[in-house]
Amino acid sequence: MPSDGVHEPPFTPAGKAVYDSHKALFGYRNVPPSLSNDPRNHCDPLGFPRADFYQLRHTEILQNPKQVVILYQYDKRYRVIWTDGRDFPKELPDDRWYGYSVGKWADDTTFVVNTIGLLGEPRVWLDETGRPMSDQMKIEERFHRVNSDRMEITVMVEDPKYFTRPWVAMDKFPMKLQSADYDIIEMLCAPSDMESYSKDFGDPASGIVKK
Repeated sequence: MPSDGVHEPPFTPAGKAVYDSHKALFGYRNVPPSLSNDPRNHCDPLGFPRADFYQLRHTEILQNPKQVVILYQYDKRYRVIWTDGRDFPKELPDDRWYGYSVGKWADDTTFVVNTIGLLGEPRVWLDETGRPMSDQMKIEERFHRVNSDRMEITVMVEDPKYFTRPWVAMDKFPMKLQSADYDIIEMLCAPSDMESYSKDFGDPASGIVKK
């Protein structure tokens, strides 16, 4: 959803307080680069579901009899979605950047994925505009194949700590199939590059002078 002050999640008081503390580079509340406190500025993993939302990057989906694997262009990260009929473990391991996901086919063209066990505040933001998420967040993705070369993804998030009700964060976002020999360009977040960017561009743009 756009960050325009209108399409915002239904925040709890705790969620609104955390949201107000975030200083994002994008959206209607954006700040100069060196004033941002986005975890991504340190090349931390984007985490999930932010990886689904990040600036229209390319995504590759691989499938075998037991799992679906999603490969993200940004930072060469991946997710495993179990499709062997398992439920969530009764006791989840430690929270993860990309959570624990299980999926099933709702029909011939719709794949439904549920994810829990996620890292939250302060390590991970929901999206690049600074919307927050807690470790209580649950996510449902619906991948719907429209035709031979187009798919739509809908993402609904539920977080009783920060949201008063479930919220559709992405609604029927279109994804177009690329050719079989399409070469996805490498895109990594390197701490040394981030440091150079801050020194040469971010700090001057923010009015910060370092000697």
